[in-house]
Amino acid sequence: MKAYVLYSGGKDSSLIAILLKRIGVHVEFVTANFGVYESYIPASKSAESLGINHNILNLDKNILEKAVDIILKDGFPNNGITYLHKIVVENLADLANENNFSTIADGTRRDDRTPKLDKSEIQSLEDRKNIQYVNLDSFGYKTIENLVSNLFEINIEESNRDNSSDYEVEIRYLIDNEKNINSKDLFPKHFQTRVIGLR
Repeated sequence: MKAYVLYSGGKDSSLIAILLKRIGVHVEFVTANFGVYESYIPASKSAESLGINHNILNLDKNILEKAVDIILKDGFPNNGITYLHKIVVENLADLANENNFSTIADGTRRDDRTPKLDKSEIQSLEDRKNIQYVNLDSFGYKTIENLVSNLFEINIEESNRDNSSDYEVEIRYLIDNEKNINSKDLFPKHFQTRVIGLR
């Protein structure tokens, strides 16, 4: 069995990869990029520290631009990020099919509000793409924290474009540099975890 794990370099996507790997699944990481900013670099470093192959899924900038339009219209990021995530997961499933991977995974967990697929979307994805989709949906925040504290060395700092590979990096870059709007007005300040190795 082979699985592509949608990878930000953070603890959640690292955890699902290690869990799959520990049960004998061949795992490779994939980070989506829309050509606006090299946001995949932190994830590449985290993947290297875990000894797992890292791939970049290059997607059309127009997808990112539509997500930004949704965010600017709403005045908050949730719906735009969810829109983006659904498209990325669809493309990841296509990549898996092209390369004979039977499974795709991400680090979304029970407590997450966004981005997240609901059960009917997951079932539809699996049926349409003939793929297995795995995430951390049965794991809550406390369980994740207990697991990752025993598995990983983690760096925690205020989120910025040099320490994260999640969707927000390219979204904020596009808003700041092409829309001439300060993305700090739309995104709440938060801290980013990045895996820097195994314990």
